[in-house]
Amino acid sequence: MSGLVLDARGVTLRRGARDVLCGVDLQVGRGELVALMGLSGGGKTTFLRAVAGLEAFDAGTLSVDGVSLHAGGPPAPGVLRALRRKVGMVFQFHYLFEHLTAIHNVWLAPVHVHGVPRHEAERRALALLEQMGVGARARALPRELSGGEAQRVAIARALAVDPPLLLMDEPTASLDPARRDELGDTLERLTQSGRTLLAATHDDDFVREYADRVIVMAGGLAVEQGIPADVLGSPQHPATRELLSQKKRTNGGGSG
Repeated sequence: MSGLVLDARGVTLRRGARDVLCGVDLQVGRGELVALMGLSGGGKTTFLRAVAGLEAFDAGTLSVDGVSLHAGGPPAPGVLRALRRKVGMVFQFHYLFEHLTAIHNVWLAPVHVHGVPRHEAERRALALLEQMGVGARARALPRELSGGEAQRVAIARALAVDPPLLLMDEPTASLDPARRDELGDTLERLTQSGRTLLAATHDDDFVREYADRVIVMAGGLAVEQGIPADVLGSPQHPATRELLSQKKRTNGGGSG
């Protein structure tokens, strides 16, 4: 690692009487592709949202490439503006603006949030779409895109302000194996250029093939981590063993 991009210390988040995050300690280095795994309800997506400034947390600290987030409420406007340049997030269901073309979705935030001249933002947006392999779909509306194309547009949008950290929630959920491998190759290229990726996923095949490291979350804590071959091949924590056995049961039941 050539320095930490994400440093979480004791992050706790409560919703009503329920503790969703219970003191998460988690570090991610520059250029890593780190997978967050765990059973549903373990806190993966909530943690991503906290890192992106979308969820206030109750205790602990988060640092994203030098921008510090503190407990007790939403980030101050200045901190949030700085954070928006450090973090891009790709949601599971993409959330593209349905009435805007793919390229408009990508250049919208740089122009209206960050004040980038439109001609410059459009040029970069097209370059990002080309990089993602969907340059030919720049003028298409979201409803005209396949699931894989929409995801690539969403990644381009997340990269539009060149953030060092990209967060992804279930990136392979709607992809067949061939499209999953295309995505994996794309993400590998991003990390090779110095981008840092943190992806919440249930897809252990994707994790084994493409992640540098896997962190297993359970009960709002990071309970096991390491190289995917080690963690998924010889799991030490009961939560990791349960995660893998559930996947085996699901596959055995024919639901894929």
